[in-house]
Amino acid sequence: MNRILKPIVFLVAGIYFLADAAFWAFAKPVIRWLADHWMFDSIRNWVVSLGPYPTLALFVVPVLVLEPAKPVAAYLTATGHVVSGLLILGVAEFIKLVLIERLFSISRDKLMSIPVFAWGYDKFQQARSWVESLAAWRLARRVALTTKRLIRRSILEFKTSRKRQHVSWQSR
Repeated sequence: MNRILKPIVFLVAGIYFLADAAFWAFAKPVIRWLADHWMFDSIRNWVVSLGPYPTLALFVVPVLVLEPAKPVAAYLTATGHVVSGLLILGVAEFIKLVLIERLFSISRDKLMSIPVFAWGYDKFQQARSWVESLAAWRLARRVALTTKRLIRRSILEFKTSRKRQHVSWQSR
């Protein structure tokens, strides 16, 4: 049984890591922008003023609102509207990720004061540590980082060659 499950766990860990890395690549700049934008100061102050349980209820709202997008995306994909389905899934997950991360970073201490939440978060962290300790996870991480560096280098080389072409065009 272990022989059968091990490759499946490796595959799932690799796919999860690549999807997570892709979402974070897009989400981090948005999260930074939200954190620094003056427009969201009043919302942040309101969230900070809430107690632990209202904060938990607020934390659950993005999940409840955006989770129904998954079956809609699956239906669209299954009926041949693959691009629409993937777009809906990606946008919903992106928004959910950004909102939940922002809310969690603002109200982590209050949420951790709720025993069940703290227990669940601890179990999540343990599972995450276990997955990250797997060889497949480390391999997928290495491949993703190598790919990211390759893409950055290619973009930089492209921009540099365009500048050279622009400069040589102007000097004519």
